[in-house]
Amino acid sequence: MAFQVPEGRSQGPHSRAEGAGTCHRHEGSPAEMTVLAPAWSPNSSLLLLLLLLSPCLRGTPDCYFSHSPISSNFKVKFRELTDHLLKDYPVTVAVNLQDEKHCKALWSLFLAQRWIEQLKTVAGSKMQTLLEDVNTEIHFVTSCTFQPLPECLRFVQTNISHLLKDTCTQLLALKPCIGKACQNFSRCLEVQCQPDSSTLLPPRSPIALEATELPEPRPRQLLLLLLLLLPLTLVLLAAAWGLRWQRARRRGELHPGDASLVHR
Repeated sequence: MAFQVPEGRSQGPHSRAEGAGTCHRHEGSPAEMTVLAPAWSPNSSLLLLLLLLSPCLRGTPDCYFSHSPISSNFKVKFRELTDHLLKDYPVTVAVNLQDEKHCKALWSLFLAQRWIEQLKTVAGSKMQTLLEDVNTEIHFVTSCTFQPLPECLRFVQTNISHLLKDTCTQLLALKPCIGKACQNFSRCLEVQCQPDSSTLLPPRSPIALEATELPEPRPRQLLLLLLLLLPLTLVLLAAAWGLRWQRARRRGELHPGDASLVHR
């Protein structure tokens, strides 16, 4: 079952005076000449303003849903696939998606749909049928022209059962809204990462959590430490130079006396 997303493209009214290039010269008196009404009327301005303010036409129509593409029994399809799949089959999931309202769910479905397509290429005939049933529930994301994935996106390895469970959760989050209160997802076409890259790994893997290294000191922190140590270093250098200068001065005062004793 494929879902088509209506284009929903709007064109602004471009009014031109009809017959501007074919009008002929009027030979009657000036009093008999007809005055043409202006092509741009106040009604046209009002219509353009309504088009611009319409919530369904704001933004690009590249990710627009006028109806809900999620079926009512999608959880059954996910359950059947989970029962037949090898539950520890390795896949990857993004762990630092920006927590943007509705966009994060759409991004997760977009990444999950790519994995479903890959699994279909290596699965048997029966498994391909189950995978396609699940794919029809999330295939609507392919109608959105997403930008290339950002380099800041971080993936960790997990199993297919975790991916299917997360995908089902994202569908549950979108179902009450998509095609109803929220239709235009054009602001979600750019996948975004969290500004802080210290997102923890999922609790599914204790070994991975133990292998997580502590963050290294940042260059700004090192620079601040050097600035704090610089005055102390200058004080120590000045004290050492002052002691050396005092010793040299004392030696210079003693040498003339020693020389007079030798001449006697």
